[in-house]
Amino acid sequence: MPKRTPFTIWRTLATAATAALLATFLTPVAAQAAPRESRPVYSYENAVREAVWVDTGLDGDGDGRSDRVAVDIVRPRELAQQGRKVPVVMDASPYYSCCGRGNESQRKTYDANGDVVQMPLFYDNYFVPRGYAFVGVDLAGTNRSDGCDDVGGRSDVLSAKAVVDWLNGRAIAYTSRTGSAKAKAGWTNGRTGMIGKSWDGTIANGVAATGVKGLKTIVPISAISSWYDYYFQQGAPLYDSGPDRLATYVNSPDAQAKCDAVQQKLIDGAPRTGDWTRLWTERDYLKDASKVKASVFAIHGQQDLNVRMRHLGQWWDALGRHGVERKIWLSQTGHVDPFDFRRAEWVDTLHRWFDHELLGYDNGIDREPMADIERHPDQWVTSKTWPPRGTSTATLRPAQGSRPGVGTLGLTRDRGTETFTDDPALSESDWSARMDTSTPEKAGFTTGVLTKDLRLAGSSKVTVTATPTTSTAHLSAVLVDLGPATIRDYGSAGEGITTLTDRTCWGASTAGDSACFKETRAKTAGVDYTVVSRGWADLGTHADPGKGVPLTPGKAYTITVDLAATDHVVPAGHRLALIVAGTDKDLIDPPSTTPTLTIDLSRTSARVPFVGGASAFAHATKGAATAVPQTAPLDGVTAPRTLQRVPGAGR
Repeated sequence: MPKRTPFTIWRTLATAATAALLATFLTPVAAQAAPRESRPVYSYENAVREAVWVDTGLDGDGDGRSDRVAVDIVRPRELAQQGRKVPVVMDASPYYSCCGRGNESQRKTYDANGDVVQMPLFYDNYFVPRGYAFVGVDLAGTNRSDGCDDVGGRSDVLSAKAVVDWLNGRAIAYTSRTGSAKAKAGWTNGRTGMIGKSWDGTIANGVAATGVKGLKTIVPISAISSWYDYYFQQGAPLYDSGPDRLATYVNSPDAQAKCDAVQQKLIDGAPRTGDWTRLWTERDYLKDASKVKASVFAIHGQQDLNVRMRHLGQWWDALGRHGVERKIWLSQTGHVDPFDFRRAEWVDTLHRWFDHELLGYDNGIDREPMADIERHPDQWVTSKTWPPRGTSTATLRPAQGSRPGVGTLGLTRDRGTETFTDDPALSESDWSARMDTSTPEKAGFTTGVLTKDLRLAGSSKVTVTATPTTSTAHLSAVLVDLGPATIRDYGSAGEGITTLTDRTCWGASTAGDSACFKETRAKTAGVDYTVVSRGWADLGTHADPGKGVPLTPGKAYTITVDLAATDHVVPAGHRLALIVAGTDKDLIDPPSTTPTLTIDLSRTSARVPFVGGASAFAHATKGAATAVPQTAPLDGVTAPRTLQRVPGAGR
């Protein structure tokens, strides 16, 4: 073997370097490594900022001309100059002028030419430098758009869909609200991802349910899937007003002057009886889940008492039945954006999601666990699928205990009855705090102390056979984890977060649009119990969930109450409880009478999804102690507050 002198070593290295360099130049582009992440290489300060008005083909305000919706656009100037087309991140919202978006209630602002200066939230600051366009759409009747907002109906959904159509060359837009000069979307490849929280995310759900071509993904955050279920659950009124009030809240002054007819339709179509009408059918996106072609990355707070977890659970299940590609985050918060409860991880995950779905990058996000679940404040776990494989429902049976209203919960059917009287002054917090005390307003049933952890994942149902003493009655069914824990204080003003004064920056800034936002931290509370899931119904809907009827006092009725989806672990040493009661203060309105209800335990049960099914429940309760500690009074988390009756306003 020749001797390796310094010269021969240098020559070998030089030859190898030359060969590698030539290979780089000669390797076909297709054979080079594909990009895995978009980079912030384009100027945000010099981005193209423009506005167009898309023709919706509707005349919601009845002025004899087709409504146009305002579309504000921020896109990379360098790519426009090169003639390269870009994908779109889009947020269609009714809140851009009336109420603002995000934790700091940001609104759109404009320059003297009417082009957007500040676009709320970080999406444009972050994604435009990475080669995306950001599009902020004013829903019909709001901000600078024509028409009337109809609260999740055809006008809302089709005004946003029209923008997706325009981005894909199927609709007409103009350079002004009233002019005739047309605007083309030649700068985009049409690949669109919709995102938004609350009402904004709801519109993303609705547009996806049209099956519109070009919509590749949606990211609904705390979003509604059926507007009936926002205002009622199985006939029980969740709020004391209807969609007409929301329309008044978001309509522009111009729309307010023209939209009396739409307002009246909202009033007439949403009777406070809780009956299902054609208005609700139009605003039910679940029925069209089979049309969804876009992937869905859903985020929801498990303690969201505004847009409640029922919306997420039923939408998720419907999408799964039709094979939609899905990803999910479940937090411990209330109605809070992930930017404000898990900021760094959220921005990174959203970035990778859009890179994969809109740019086609193979970055592996589609092969990662489907679900992220916040198990404790700021402590997250993942699940390969959601609900996890091996999850199945167990039928739990209530039984009488040694004291009235304080029974047991297990797998064996029991005879007997329990009786309670509706007390609209009390809530699920009051019931839970007095779980082990005989009180007249609830019937409670608990397991013994668990010997193993027990995980619930998915949506539960509680079937109740009850005999009322009056012609009207409302029912609440609640699952509770009895035992000490530290949780996010979802009942506080921040719904589980505290907003700080320090700021962090997420993208590029200009003088008129900062990418720096106030930091937050988890607001926690020590508690002696945690409400895991809840549901409500008007007993008068026992035969038809869409139509209530007067009850006959003294007659038994059987109804199944749907409970909200959840993912919760009841740890060893705690107990699982089922509570059946009447009005849940601040969460449903009371009936017109004050009934006493007698529950037939032999015909009452709860179907609860456990990881491991009934056998997991049996193992967790095997040898469970029959003597249990008394539950202490509420310690920490505040009782659910009376929420602002607007989904997402100001946040």
